[in-house]
Amino acid sequence: MKEALPDLVARFRFRHGLFRREQVEAALFELDAYGCVMKTDKLFNPGDTIVLDLIMDMPFDEIRAEKVPGLITERRKHCSNFFYSIDFSDLNSDSDKAIEEKLRRIREVLSKKQSLKSRRSSGSMPGLRQMA
Repeated sequence: MKEALPDLVARFRFRHGLFRREQVEAALFELDAYGCVMKTDKLFNPGDTIVLDLIMDMPFDEIRAEKVPGLITERRKHCSNFFYSIDFSDLNSDSDKAIEEKLRRIREVLSKKQSLKSRRSSGSMPGLRQMA
């Protein structure tokens, strides 16, 4: 099983009955220009729509792509949780352009973080030992 993406979560509101709503935070396992894969214990069905806030935690601030519309296209059960494939709905209006820009920025930072992590885990840096 893949690891969750570093410093990135999805938040959404989940309805319990007629009047109760709960804010849920879920881990993301994939993210690209077309959608994401999210893990949560909440039950959705393929065809359901969801509105996500994607939050990338940064040292001094966070990057937020809020009110990202998504369509659940696939559900896979894993232990007591579900992995959902979510396609981002067509983003066409001017406000959607701002969402697209935030998503692009999150993907850029994520890519940099993952490449740094892979460099660190591939062994020690050769020049570092000489400096000690």
